[in-house]
Amino acid sequence: MQVRVKFFGMLKEVAGRADDTLRLPEGSSVADLLRQCGTATPDLKEYFSVIAVALNQEYSERDATLHEGDEVALIPPVSGGVGEHSMLQRSQSEASKQLPTQHARIIWDKIQTEEVLARIKRPEDGAAVVFEGVVRNQTRERKTLYLDYEAYEPMALKQLEELATQALAEFAIRDIAIVHRLGRLEIGETSVLIVVASAHRAAAFEACRSVIDTLKRTVPIWKKEYFEDGAVWADGEAFPPEISRATDPTEPPAASK
Repeated sequence: MQVRVKFFGMLKEVAGRADDTLRLPEGSSVADLLRQCGTATPDLKEYFSVIAVALNQEYSERDATLHEGDEVALIPPVSGGVGEHSMLQRSQSEASKQLPTQHARIIWDKIQTEEVLARIKRPEDGAAVVFEGVVRNQTRERKTLYLDYEAYEPMALKQLEELATQALAEFAIRDIAIVHRLGRLEIGETSVLIVVASAHRAAAFEACRSVIDTLKRTVPIWKKEYFEDGAVWADGEAFPPEISRATDPTEPPAASK
């Protein structure tokens, strides 16, 4: 059977490609695919203890069984990695066109905060909390020129919508909107917007904080920082425990044959 593999962030540079098609025996697992990837590109194995794997746009366990035509993505910690600039400017992301969502959007144009806020607010709301992630002009005492964001778009959009749905169920809020931008962003521009409307401010603040904290740890979006003396992908946070790694760092290495 044939399975498509996608590489993101640092892994694109290590693998020397953004995607590949592998032929595997029927009944193979995600772990089997990883072993084949590591054999073809040994340097990839250095990252297996920190990266996650997505199977058909959902985080996956290593023992999951693969089927003909499956898509497997190797995902470094989000917002991190070392890769090659490959952004194409577009007026609207393909993911946004293909997957209608009620609360989440991924766009390539500037985020219009006032328009989103006006669409969310209602007369019955006593609070409307707005969070903007903004491009700053320095990182660790290095002057930043601009940022470039990329994503595993279909999966990222699905996860943003799931975050919104979970927030509506968990917190006493009436509505929420999440907008993330991709592509090149200049200093001072908004990369992510979260707007929460509710009857009372406490719930709105709590929901907004929960969403942005989870987004930064789990949604497959990465940013590359461009400085006067070079460019790197931002370091990503470790995945939460519920997301399996490509390999378990506590397991001993397999015996040589």
